[in-house]
Amino acid sequence: MTARPRLVSITTHPMTTRLLLRGQLAFMREHGFDVTAIASPGPELDDVARDEGVATIGVPMSRELTPVADLVSLARLYAQLHRIRPHIVHAGTPKAALLGMLAAWALGVPVRIYNLKGLRLETLTGVRYQVLALVERITSGCATWVLCEGPGLRDEYVARGFASATKAGVIGPGLPNGLDASRFEKGVYSEAQVAEQRRSLGIPAGAPIIGFVGRFVRDKGMIELCDAFEAILQRLPQVWLLLVGDFERGDPVPPEYVAKLQQHPQIVRTGYVANAAPFYPLMDVLAFPSYREGFPNVPMEAAAAEVPTVGYRATGIPDAVLDGVTGTIVERGDAKALEAALFRYLTDPDLRQRHGAAGRRRATTEFRREAMWERTLAEYGRQLAERGVPGPDLEAGSGGA
Repeated sequence: MTARPRLVSITTHPMTTRLLLRGQLAFMREHGFDVTAIASPGPELDDVARDEGVATIGVPMSRELTPVADLVSLARLYAQLHRIRPHIVHAGTPKAALLGMLAAWALGVPVRIYNLKGLRLETLTGVRYQVLALVERITSGCATWVLCEGPGLRDEYVARGFASATKAGVIGPGLPNGLDASRFEKGVYSEAQVAEQRRSLGIPAGAPIIGFVGRFVRDKGMIELCDAFEAILQRLPQVWLLLVGDFERGDPVPPEYVAKLQQHPQIVRTGYVANAAPFYPLMDVLAFPSYREGFPNVPMEAAAAEVPTVGYRATGIPDAVLDGVTGTIVERGDAKALEAALFRYLTDPDLRQRHGAAGRRRATTEFRREAMWERTLAEYGRQLAERGVPGPDLEAGSGGA
């Protein structure tokens, strides 16, 4: 029997593996790979081992640049990869990708995939931009292939000169792990459950709701969202803003806007939640004024829940939101245009229904998880074959880790 090829997945934080690779690692194990997941240690890494049925290894990695600690992490990654001798290393999130690609390159791993999830440097200038640009050049230089989350991100990456058009690619339409649309389907939560959720948040029955899901940082457009909401209130006094997430220290929202978001009587904050699915049924429209993305999950989750999205014309967002079909795209930073588009959905139920239904159809047909996993499996096989490495024995069926 042919030995199973060894696949190592590396992310900085195990929550990324658990949420953004949910089901994929188990699929690869069942289709002939020996799979190991490496991330910073924590209970979520234990959850990955249990849920995916794969080996896991904890290697501490910080999200920020910490040169001494990063060298220690690199040495530990090198030692683990040297022991495993993988045929494929697939690394995503900036720090894990940098360290993972360096270690895999040094060991001569045949297939080294840098999973580019977004470009943090897009909204930076000066020294910080130059540092992160250097990191990108090193990471992509050590990789054999750069897997971009979506077409828009690939185009931006190539345009900035970080990789050639032949080295940077996309799997299918983007969003490599696909979407489990069943989690967001209407009817998963009963009308009574939705009404109780609304009551628990203190939102009056029948009040229109603008939703937002994500990190509360400047790059997510929190300033413009706050301004747009206050302007809509002048025309639609019963409207509420539901913010699912929490503030973060990096790229902070200005203090005066923090105060507004915390103190406004018609703005509700849930704090961090592991599962946003129960909140989409409350929303009439999703606001997603992000300044940069890879291929954002949140608008696709909203689409699966039949909620249209208003987003910015920024990297990655038009891949997830089809302008005039599943939502509306406005120019980045334009609070007035954001206000107008949100107001239109709030006051036009027919438009909400049409765009919501179109979003659901797209989510369930183009981004089905199993189809995306199959495409990824085929890509793994192609890249192994190019390097003369036998792929998984698909005829043998599933097997243990």
